[in-house]
Amino acid sequence: MSIRVTNQADVIPLRPLPAAASPAVPALPREPLWRDLVGEVLRRERQAQGRTLKDVAEAARISMPYLSEVERGLKEASSEVLAAAAQALGLRLADVLALAGERLVSITAARFRSRSLGSSAADDRRSVRSTGPAGPVGAMRPSGPMGGVLLAA
Repeated sequence: MSIRVTNQADVIPLRPLPAAASPAVPALPREPLWRDLVGEVLRRERQAQGRTLKDVAEAARISMPYLSEVERGLKEASSEVLAAAAQALGLRLADVLALAGERLVSITAARFRSRSLGSSAADDRRSVRSTGPAGPVGAMRPSGPMGGVLLAA
């Protein structure tokens, strides 16, 4: 009788554990997930209105435990659920997504600044920044249908 070896694959976690940071290279915070940002927006808006989770869940016709999980970034809600939660808060889906996008931009900018502050003078001499008619490439300027929100992949 022979022993069969089963197929084995490497498992790559979606959120890898941060590697131990060496003193020379500080660890950066993990990349924010869209569901975390949207959940933050929904929770912040609900609390700003002084409303309970139960009240908003009933108005949106979704379960209270599910809305709680969405707010905590544990569930990736469908666009229908997000639209219902937004409407229950007196917002449009576009408002919720724009606020989440603004938060993503601010977090990304802060990460970029922290990385830039850690670079050496030699790194700065090697970096090339291109400029266009509107200033440095990648500069945030309020324009477009999102009201000043730039989402980049």
